[in-house]
Amino acid sequence: MIALIQQTGQRWWNWAVKNPQQFFTYSMIFLSVSFIGSMIQGIFFPPEMAFKIKPPVLYSKSHFSQGTAGNREKEMERIVAELKTLKIKRDRHALQKEDSLRIEYLFNQFKQLKNGH
Repeated sequence: MIALIQQTGQRWWNWAVKNPQQFFTYSMIFLSVSFIGSMIQGIFFPPEMAFKIKPPVLYSKSHFSQGTAGNREKEMERIVAELKTLKIKRDRHALQKEDSLRIEYLFNQFKQLKNGH
């Protein structure tokens, strides 16, 4: 069985080497038909869910609007608590560059929560 497959493959390879223009033509026809078939499938028969990967909550714009007022208040309290710990760190003159970026991020997040976005 393996010998038959090898012989057939060798025969096709020899034909492709002897007839490169025909091989190129058949290859392009096959690729074009495959592409058109893929486009038709994607347009007329789309998958149930196009994106299976869910983006992280950090980058989701609707994260804040999904929560209820209680969740929003809890989140704001958590942010205030973390900002207080960073303030204590600032008073001890132990802030680092990462802390400054974190403060800016927390402040922006707090503003978004407060405005209800």
